[in-house]
Amino acid sequence: MSWVSLKLAASGEATETLADALMEAGALSVSIEDRDAGTAAEQAQFGEPGLDDPKAWQRNWVVALLESDTDVDALIAGLDLPADIERQVEAVAEQDWVRLTQSQFEPIPISARLWIVPSWHVAADFVTTPEAVVLELDPGLAFGTGSHPTTRLCLKWLEGNLRPGETVLDYGCGSGILAIAAKKLGAGRVVGTDVDAQAITASRDNAERNQVEAAFCLPQALPDGEFDVLIANILTNPLKALMPLLAGRTRSGGRIALSGILAEQADELMALYNARFDMRTWAVEDGWVCLAGVKR
Repeated sequence: MSWVSLKLAASGEATETLADALMEAGALSVSIEDRDAGTAAEQAQFGEPGLDDPKAWQRNWVVALLESDTDVDALIAGLDLPADIERQVEAVAEQDWVRLTQSQFEPIPISARLWIVPSWHVAADFVTTPEAVVLELDPGLAFGTGSHPTTRLCLKWLEGNLRPGETVLDYGCGSGILAIAAKKLGAGRVVGTDVDAQAITASRDNAERNQVEAAFCLPQALPDGEFDVLIANILTNPLKALMPLLAGRTRSGGRIALSGILAEQADELMALYNARFDMRTWAVEDGWVCLAGVKR
């Protein structure tokens, strides 16, 4: 069996209306994607403390999965859409989706010492360094498998800068990968937080799989206190709004590492954080920046 993927451009409130109309027209499934993803205009989908109420993306793709024999032109005409609406149509062949997903997630060497290995691989087949630190992590609902440059930058920063016994806060923990890595690299108390409840569940599951002790909670349940190290791999706009909160969670003389920042956004964010930290550009990879600093 095969299917057809139809992507239609939509903006603002029209997005949900179009998604509902496609379902009523017989779509097998409908999803919404940010047309600005990967650009400076990308928006966080979930709210963060210090931000206004979360807003829906304003420029979207509405993606409908259709039966292979669907008359796409007739379907669009029946929805009374503009004739020149931006669209993308492509065939979706039947596949073994489990094997396809697994084939896209091979073991990832972050460094000679630090590896991420999905559960369907045997770590010993790839990792030969006796002192290697192996994170077992499968792709799931929460962001963070180590394949994205921003995650790799944070992992490399932790490996090169974390001191034994230091306390760590992973703000925007996603899959928990940074918190788990910190614990395996010798951190003391480790806490992760995220606005997405699914991320908290995934992080706890991944910590148990990796046999490490780390606490994960929603921001409103975050216990009081400052940390030696704070790491946040989010996006630039939330990082701007969160600066007072993140500074307040970092002890004097403690260190912060920030990623999820496009190169063209780095100077503005660094200038903002320089009010509380001595900041610098720590590393750049594929157009993404990791900033690091020490709290004054």
